Amino acid sequence: MLNDDNGFLAVADGMGGAAAGEVASRIFIETADELLSGKRSSEDETAEVVRRVFDAAHGRMLAWAKAHPECRGMGCTAEAAAFLGRRYVVGHVGDSRTYLFRRGQLRQITKDHSLVQQQLDEGIISQEEARNHAFRNIILRAVGTDERLVVDIVRGELHEGDCLLLCSDGLTDMVDDHAIETVLSRPLPISQKVESLVDLARSAGGYDNITAVITEASHAR
Repeated sequence: MLNDDNGFLAVADGMGGAAAGEVASRIFIETADELLSGKRSSEDETAEVVRRVFDAAHGRMLAWAKAHPECRGMGCTAEAAAFLGRRYVVGHVGDSRTYLFRRGQLRQITKDHSLVQQQLDEGIISQEEARNHAFRNIILRAVGTDERLVVDIVRGELHEGDCLLLCSDGLTDMVDDHAIETVLSRPLPISQKVESLVDLARSAGGYDNITAVITEASHAR
């Protein structure tokens, strides 16, 4: 989701089966739209509202699963980015990702909450092993699953020409960072860059939901 009028972006990737995952994703996006559409006067307030999006969506998913037993186990990974001028605040849970693209270089500014990332951090496996790991889709943190939710908050500033990319693992499992960097380097409209990324993921196999949203510094509020 991209709501450029109110200065925020959000991505949610459902889990728990097709129907339940769709419900979880919808709850998160609707919650983001509800809470992030208002005006914000400070960066701290922006960070608090971003955190509130995750907490509120988490509570709503738990309540829905309790009322609808067929949806038990549902949840989603999620990214939400809100802007105040050129400053950004990103909330992150799971293995969806947020990237910063600056001066031709791509940098992941969130860290995956996954078994593979944990093993990377502990030096058990290499980056190459991580890319093809049999358990790379095991998530250690998600919205709507455990009773307690911990949200990562990342803050920063966009410079002229920067891009923020929010995406699901349906993109990053299929397309490596170098290929993403190449697409973002092209002098194309944002919509065409998104289409190119999705097309790359589909041509590489595209077995999972592929979601990507991009904003450029000139579009941030």
